[in-house]
Amino acid sequence: MKWQSALGCALLALGFGGSWLGAQSQKVVVIHAAQLFDGKSDRLASNQVIVIQGERILEVGPAGSVKIPAGAQEIDLGTGTVLPGLIEAHNHMFKSWEHGGGIDGEVPAVAVPGTAFSTPYATILAAMNARLDLMSGFTTARDLSSGGTADVDLRNAINEGLIPGPRMRVATEGMRGSIAGPRYFHLVDSPWEGRKQVRVQLKNGADFIKIYAAGIRANKEMGYGAPTLTLEEEQAIVDEAHRQGVRVACTAHAGIAVRQSIVAGCDSIELNTVNDDESVRMAAEKGTFMTFGLTITKLQAQHQNFPMAEMSKASFQRALKAGVKIALAVNATGAHGKQEGPYHGEEGVELKMMVDYGMTPLQAIRSGTSVGAENIGWGDRVGAIEKGKYADIIGVSGDPSKDVTELERVKFVMKGGQVFRNDFKSAKDIPSSR
Repeated sequence: MKWQSALGCALLALGFGGSWLGAQSQKVVVIHAAQLFDGKSDRLASNQVIVIQGERILEVGPAGSVKIPAGAQEIDLGTGTVLPGLIEAHNHMFKSWEHGGGIDGEVPAVAVPGTAFSTPYATILAAMNARLDLMSGFTTARDLSSGGTADVDLRNAINEGLIPGPRMRVATEGMRGSIAGPRYFHLVDSPWEGRKQVRVQLKNGADFIKIYAAGIRANKEMGYGAPTLTLEEEQAIVDEAHRQGVRVACTAHAGIAVRQSIVAGCDSIELNTVNDDESVRMAAEKGTFMTFGLTITKLQAQHQNFPMAEMSKASFQRALKAGVKIALAVNATGAHGKQEGPYHGEEGVELKMMVDYGMTPLQAIRSGTSVGAENIGWGDRVGAIEKGKYADIIGVSGDPSKDVTELERVKFVMKGGQVFRNDFKSAKDIPSSR
């Protein structure tokens, strides 16, 4: 129509016509589901309709109360349950030992003797891992350092639609102190070096800062759980990151490293194995998030000479009781047969472990949806099925509020309004007659 063309030209001339005109042509998709978990509630809602325009959710509510736009593509998931796409808080698409990383003084777990994967080859493997994660229902992932900037390229390639994968938050090169840590993390030996490296990593494309605060090893002077950095160094890194407007994730396994990282102001304590009443009290008061990686810890404990799995379970339960905000984290391993798992594409098993250790199914699911979104600073865009958020939606056959293992069998995956998987046998596109 002439008036639309004229208005379009005027908007283009003013500099914002492109987004308006694009919105007018955005495809509208409607999902019908028997049950819906919005990511925040304490129950499932029945007979729900979700209206999606382009990448975003336009409206959601009970069937009959939501107007379905004319010409919309309708997807009926039959008796299925829809949920927000899951969020993996501690992910390594580029698993360190698969490209010659390893821990100082240790042999990489799966590198071929005398060789290490090249960065291009590791990036191919990472792209495969990203696709596996997406297809299993994880539409968002936070990568806790690849040892370089290849994670930036992977994130950008996914965002540009070149390869399928979850939305990614990346750390580029992590930081560590001089005691121990993965070799591919940058060595920080002063507060000013820490501040400098925050700026370097952000310039290189990092979305947040990763610190390897450690604490699983003993130190003769400090005792169990000695941190890799001094408090002054860790505080400087955190302060500089917050000054630059980004969050800080600190891998602090145990003891002094946990308490120091909370005091330093880390936004999340990663892969915690051992905590105490005081540290979880501090974390709850400060709003510090915690992640655990319970499944992989239990598997790794089979080869340890101390009760790591039992300590991890007790620490998880202590944090849960104290009201600490716990985010779903799996820390999956790479290719099948290389280690014991869980593998990329199988991260849903962590939810059952969280339930086995004391969470309700919906608490566990919230840890990987709305709580997970808040943890990574994306509470305004993912983690819930509600108006204005990205249409990142997954579907399962049964009721995950009663059997959380349903999320190990995801059958429907949509990210940003685009369907990547639909295995519902009864599901069908409904020809629009409106």
